[in-house]
Amino acid sequence: MLSVPQQPPAVGHVGSGPPTYDAEPTALPPADPDELDDLVADTVLDGARYGTSTLRAVSVRGDSARYRGEPRRDALLTARFGAGEQALVLVAMATGARATPGAHRAAAEACRWIARAVGRSHDRLADDIRGARRGDLKSGLHRLTDRSLGKLRASAAEQGVEPEEYTASLRCLLLPADPECRTRVFFGVGAGGLFRLRDGEWQDIEPRVAEATGEPVVGFGSPPHETPEGDRLTMDLGITTPPSPYEPAPRPPRPPFRFRASIARPGDTLLLCTGGMAEPLRGEPELAEYLTTRWSEGEPPGLAAFLADSQVRVKGYADDRTAAAVWEA
Repeated sequence: MLSVPQQPPAVGHVGSGPPTYDAEPTALPPADPDELDDLVADTVLDGARYGTSTLRAVSVRGDSARYRGEPRRDALLTARFGAGEQALVLVAMATGARATPGAHRAAAEACRWIARAVGRSHDRLADDIRGARRGDLKSGLHRLTDRSLGKLRASAAEQGVEPEEYTASLRCLLLPADPECRTRVFFGVGAGGLFRLRDGEWQDIEPRVAEATGEPVVGFGSPPHETPEGDRLTMDLGITTPPSPYEPAPRPPRPPFRFRASIARPGDTLLLCTGGMAEPLRGEPELAEYLTTRWSEGEPPGLAAFLADSQVRVKGYADDRTAAAVWEA
């Protein structure tokens, strides 16, 4: 008789003890009868299988927002552009600014804008991915990201709010449907995590801003040691220059663009997530161990099992969680 390997059962929480908040939603966000399109579901769940990869994606309202009756600030969008082996799958996730009334709208807008931009350029992007033209990919996706976030700034101006109040982090994954192409492309702006489960161990592969160029990652490169005029550059000691009374104060610097193109191996699991999932995964070893046990062997989990895994709670972490995982056959 054929024995089928069984996954260990799901658990409710890991760590030193159960979180303070209830495990299930308690309060709904307030609704405006004239703005019902503005409502955000507590949970969004999606999945697909293309080429050699199986995708699972989820966005869940955090324990704190569930308790306080606040909307989910995270947004998730999955889309396929094109058909057959020429298709390109996009996963976009965004997190709106904390403690701002339009955070959920800004996150949803960011996902929609980048999806439109990628969708209109998907033929070229898919061709660049298959051709391993990483430089073209990085520069092209940087432009698309800047334009999409520029739309948010324009929307903020139309609403009469500061750009910092109507903004969002944006993190995306591109998956070609071509089974012969195992390149997986991450790009985005803002906090979160990019992890890879390989040979039973988690690797934190979030690209650093000053990461040197190399295979299979294309980063930003290290800063130069001297100026074009030959002057040596010294370390920034954090000494601020007093603002000039004749010039407006400079705006805070924008978060850097991040990019990584990596080659998947059979058996890999790639995990892209917002800060609400990345922080407990980095901060609580038991969560990483639990997901390793759940995801290292057997078939990729179904949607319900993936939802249960993504909701394993850790005391002290109560933000929204949005995650997309890709299993490689």
